[in-house]
This record gives sequence, C-alpha cells and structure tokens, in this order.
Amino acid sequence: MTGDERTFRLYDLRVEIVEVAAGLEDVCNHHLGDHFTVSGENLSIPAGRTFSMYALAAVLPLLPAKQRVTDADDWMSSDDLVMCPDPQCRAVMRITRTGVRTFRRADVTATPPPDATP
Repeated sequence: MTGDERTFRLYDLRVEIVEVAAGLEDVCNHHLGDHFTVSGENLSIPAGRTFSMYALAAVLPLLPAKQRVTDADDWMSSDDLVMCPDPQCRAVMRITRTGVRTFRRADVTATPPPDATP
C-alpha cells in the first residue's frame, strides 16, 4: 500500500457545557448548551458564540485520545466529563463521540509513512 492509500479513522467530537453553578453563567461565561465540535485537527465554534479559553485549556489535552479507538475497559472509552479549572463556577463539560471519519495519511502529514515490512 502506498502512502497515498493509507488511511486511519478518528471520532468526531462534541464538547458541551452540561452543568454550571446557578447564578455564575455570566460571570464565568459558561452557558448550558455552549459547545464546540472537533473534526480531525479542527475545532469549530458556532457562529456568534464563544467558549472560554480556560475551559478549553482543561479539555484540550484529552481530545486527541478521545478521537481514537480505545479498548472498552480503558477509562478514556467511558469517562466523558471534564470540569472547568475554576472551582467556583463548577462548570462541567461533556465530550461525546458523534461519528467516525476516515482520513488519508498523505492529506494530514508530510512525514513519510513507516516502512510496512517487519
């Protein structure tokens, strides 16, 4: 198989605010239902909406692992809630796998594929 034919699959993700401490929605800028989506390496926030960079910083390191197929017993397969780093606002984000997308290796990296021979 050539480098142009090699593919891999990643989950598309949705990260959504599912819980916020009462009365702090505007202070912390978290509103129930606020979300962004992840497809490949791209994040998309709905037009006219915002997402806190501090909340994003808390969830960002988990996204590449959540995109990949994991063993059913791996905690990454089942644990889907992440807290905002501000302990006072108590905002909770949920990471949901929403679909699977296939990518061609040659479209996402300039690094030559590893040799397929043992």
